[in-house]
Amino acid sequence: MRALITIPARIGSTRFPQKPLHLIAGRSLLQRVVQIAKTAARADDVAFVVAVDDDKVAAHCKEIGAPWVMTDPDLPSGSDRALAAAHVYCEKTGTALPDFVLNLQGDAPFTPPEHVEVLIEAARNTAGADVFTPVIQLDWAALDALRDHKQAHPYSGTTCVRNGAGEALWFSKQILPAIRGENDLRAGSDLSPVLRHIGLYGYRFAALQRFTELGKGHYESLEGLEQLRFLENGMRIHAALVASPQLSMSGVDTPADAQLAEELIARHGDPYDVLEARL
Repeated sequence: MRALITIPARIGSTRFPQKPLHLIAGRSLLQRVVQIAKTAARADDVAFVVAVDDDKVAAHCKEIGAPWVMTDPDLPSGSDRALAAAHVYCEKTGTALPDFVLNLQGDAPFTPPEHVEVLIEAARNTAGADVFTPVIQLDWAALDALRDHKQAHPYSGTTCVRNGAGEALWFSKQILPAIRGENDLRAGSDLSPVLRHIGLYGYRFAALQRFTELGKGHYESLEGLEQLRFLENGMRIHAALVASPQLSMSGVDTPADAQLAEELIARHGDPYDVLEARL
């Protein structure tokens, strides 16, 4: 199975202009995500590429030694950009289209490479699934924190329910499932039955192409979750259980988020240095 990791790096964010080039503890946001991709792409059948939409980001890719392709700045979503990047990359390198495309968000500098590797391995070994995404089983303290967080931010944080084989049944901005007999469950286990979804996706190439051709789904619009488009159209999502990361934040969307990322690095150490030592 040939896998391609794509990193969408848009420069035109309205909330955070030139975000990929912003320095966090001395390294650009893009450089940090590229280091994650490099670590996860050590196998011979895994490659990575940055999908840029501006010459400044392309020049920065050259500076940090990252492969890049130019994509249309008007593409409507990260999934469309991942598909376009796969086509351009394969044409540029003279290689066949990949079997599997993993879209590594360019604003997620703390994504553990292990999460990427788990999805690639799941795609190799799980027949029948179209899409692969990670989930974390919350302990009770983390569930309590999520409940508190949602009092002020009801649309922040997504949960997933899946069957025994790991196939996702649904995703929601609500906390699923509802829990009866919670006190007994708390006494019996440190882990709650709630799975929190992480916004990282890998696609069979045909599934990615189909996704970009489908119209927005009814529940996708209501929940604001694009993965529901797959489920509403009968496609199968494998929700792979992964370990909770040491450093966790949803993404760097604003300058305030970048400041928080720097504070986390100062408090817990720089994961970039750890990854550099592994390469």
